[in-house]
Amino acid sequence: MDKLTWIKDLVRAEQKMEESGVVDFSVGFDPQQILFTESISFLNTIKTAFVEAASSFNQLKGSSVGRIKIYGISNTHADFMLFRNGFKLIFALKEPGVIGIRFHFVGAGLMQMPSQVSTANIADGVKVPTEEDMLTARWAAFGDLVWTYQEQPVKVDYLVRYYMTRFIRESAK
Repeated sequence: MDKLTWIKDLVRAEQKMEESGVVDFSVGFDPQQILFTESISFLNTIKTAFVEAASSFNQLKGSSVGRIKIYGISNTHADFMLFRNGFKLIFALKEPGVIGIRFHFVGAGLMQMPSQVSTANIADGVKVPTEEDMLTARWAAFGDLVWTYQEQPVKVDYLVRYYMTRFIRESAK
């Protein structure tokens, strides 16, 4: 997100006020627009961190077998997934301020998940346990947006370490 966008909006609003004599007090803080753009920005930050981690993993691994691939998901604003050995780790914007994280396994086997388990249909009809963790944005003082998991603040480096470790362990052949 452009750090000066809100200032540009204020300047445009002031120019409009000077021209028309109408004052718009809502300019500079549109919570819905901020929530949407910050959600996309946060998802892109997470993706960038995963690209760096996956690149390091693939480079250190050396072998082309078992490499991690990262794909953007078409027709979405910034959703993406990690793929390895039939396993997918998907990051999806559910709505502004809510990001879902879930594992999918494409194949005949089952994988165990440590928390809530439900069944989801996979394209070939195989049902496998899945879970979905939710990152949620919370408003803090002065219009600051804080990303949380189960009401606890999230740091991207630790989020990447946690999910990358789980993904690598669960996708090992």
